[in-house]
Amino acid sequence: MGDRSEYERRDEEEEEEELGEMDYKAQKDALIFAIDVSSSMLQVPPHSDDKKADKDSAVLAALKCANQLMQQRIISNPKDMMGIMFFGTEGTKFREGDGHQSALGYPHCYVYTDLDIPSAEDVKALKALLEDDSEEASEILVPAKEQVSMSSVLFCANQIFTTKAPNFGSRRLFIITDNDDPHANDKKSKEAAATRAKDLYDLGVTIDLFAITRGDNKFDLTKFYDDIIYRDPTSDETSSYRVSKATSGDGITLMNSLVSNINSKQTPKRAYFSNMPFELGPGLTISVKGYIILQKQMPARSCYVWLDDEKAQIAVGETARIAEDSARTVETGEVKKAYKFGGEYVYFSEEEQGSIKQFGGAVIRVIGFKNRSLLKFWHAVKKSTFIFPSEEGFVGSTRVFSALWAKLLKSDKIGIAWHIARKNGNPQLVAIVPSRGPSAEPSGIEAIPAGLWLVPIPFADDVREPPEGMTGRLKTTPDLANKMHTIIRQLQLPAASYNPAKYPNPALQWHYRILQALALEDEVPEQPDDATVPKYRAIHKRCGAYIQEWAATANDVLGQIQDRKSVKRDLQDDDDEPPRAKKSKAAATGSSKGGDSGVSNDAVLKRRYKDGTLSKLTVADLKTVLVERGIEAKGLKKDLVERVEQWAEENM
Repeated sequence: MGDRSEYERRDEEEEEEELGEMDYKAQKDALIFAIDVSSSMLQVPPHSDDKKADKDSAVLAALKCANQLMQQRIISNPKDMMGIMFFGTEGTKFREGDGHQSALGYPHCYVYTDLDIPSAEDVKALKALLEDDSEEASEILVPAKEQVSMSSVLFCANQIFTTKAPNFGSRRLFIITDNDDPHANDKKSKEAAATRAKDLYDLGVTIDLFAITRGDNKFDLTKFYDDIIYRDPTSDETSSYRVSKATSGDGITLMNSLVSNINSKQTPKRAYFSNMPFELGPGLTISVKGYIILQKQMPARSCYVWLDDEKAQIAVGETARIAEDSARTVETGEVKKAYKFGGEYVYFSEEEQGSIKQFGGAVIRVIGFKNRSLLKFWHAVKKSTFIFPSEEGFVGSTRVFSALWAKLLKSDKIGIAWHIARKNGNPQLVAIVPSRGPSAEPSGIEAIPAGLWLVPIPFADDVREPPEGMTGRLKTTPDLANKMHTIIRQLQLPAASYNPAKYPNPALQWHYRILQALALEDEVPEQPDDATVPKYRAIHKRCGAYIQEWAATANDVLGQIQDRKSVKRDLQDDDDEPPRAKKSKAAATGSSKGGDSGVSNDAVLKRRYKDGTLSKLTVADLKTVLVERGIEAKGLKKDLVERVEQWAEENM
């Protein structure tokens, strides 16, 4: 078996708890924007009458993209670092106070925002740089007369990452340029740049290229950047670079394209568990990683802030236990856990308490397989976990995992497994459900990757019968179904797919927008932008007539159902009427002559109440009606009639 000691140590002291979204993301990310400042990148696109056409140069679009990303991270990821560097500028700047000699090491490289946690001042400075009449922009954004050395650019980024973010798990360099061959006739410069790129790769820095093209021109990676970008051999060939097309009237601006491409390179989520043993049978075990793919976003306080100083600072929390009687500090070894039984405390050591809750080590153990149709939608009791093979624990896990995934899909089966997420976690039953890729999945949701999902299912004791009266359900008619099918076809999303990224949580975005306005001293917006609000005008234009037609048909069908239920209820009331005591023949004859048969029936009483003929009932019939309804039946006939009328008024 693979070495799982590190995994077990990490879970030794953890309790079974519901983790939040931030627990599954990389804790720290350092990102540097490297923007090419050349004449072509500063060129403003030609004028166009299209309101959605590009009006900004490529440099300005890249800066707006960086500004937007900085504003997002200053709120949602306060521990992440971000920096902005220009290359190809006439001026040179490395850091404030480093002196002229240090700047000469990286000619034509201008570090505008040093790699650090973004502050409100950084956002304001970048916002001022984006203004049309910015003097700072006219001084900094001046292209150099000679070609910048890409080895200097990469070496400058190397120094920044080494000094500012030496221990960050994620370090990335975004290069935004339209030049696919910066050293066309200089082989030595190409080799030097490739060497610096290799140094960054060895340092753990990922280089992502965002290429900009115009017209029918293509960005040829083979000329230079194939030796700079180190692609992941397990990923798609185009995943290390994105091409953003600068046009003047296609409705997709360069900035929107850059924002979309950069968002697609977001930091990958941290595994919920790593190197988890996946036991398929006796003697057959592979290792997998688990991820929480779908998680509800909620506003969360990421840190405490000290506001009683001239400048707000992030507070560092420390916890100490104090004895109540002597006010001395209690050490961790002195603390004992106890349970109260019969008025006395029973103490348990850490080892004893751990053994009580021990159900075995973390594992996914297959129990058997069932038809996929047996898994109902209401069987999912918790969030599902996406699992993917890992070669770290057992070599060959990917091949076995792929074979299991393909077999489950082909046979339309699911697996049932015993699962313990952490060493001291509670066991649960899970269904192992295969999923296809986004393009092949019937739901069309792009967030669903291909692989296996662990769907927590209930134990037998967790399944209860529905409340009485809730078992019946209405069934639609073929006519209603056909009319609704027409409506749904008119309201399909583009490409019939749902992308959650296009519909952000409105409450969360409003929360962030208020924080951003307070931090940047902007005006507080009056109302939030809610992309989830239905587009009523478009809906009415597309299928308003169909909806009205469906509503009219539905009203007719519901009316018929209610009429049938009313008749059925009256028949049931007649069947449930208790048998009367036998009377003498004379009394029965007199009753049949003087009154109605079945006078205590609700339908008969309702009719007589509306007609005003309750007073024509005999005293015996009135008393029978009152007794069956638990009402006092003593008094004169006038009193009995009033009581029956009062009951009918309240209950009919």
